[in-house]
Amino acid sequence: MNANLVSRDPEIMSGALCFTGTRVPVKNLFDYLEGSSSLEEFLEDFPSISRERAVAVLEAARERLAADAPAA
Repeated sequence: MNANLVSRDPEIMSGALCFTGTRVPVKNLFDYLEGSSSLEEFLEDFPSISRERAVAVLEAARERLAADAPAA
């Protein structure tokens, strides 16, 4: 995944994968969407994350999953 989108530093949030330049774990985005919260609610609760960055992370995750999926 693009280092401009996410980064991992053992000194920040115990090494959790975070949005680059923040202390917001990427897992929070997926937790919100997995639960009953919307992308808008995530963005309201984490104003340091832009809609464009959140969508870019979701698209990168989707592309990675598709690339790693075995052919049927």
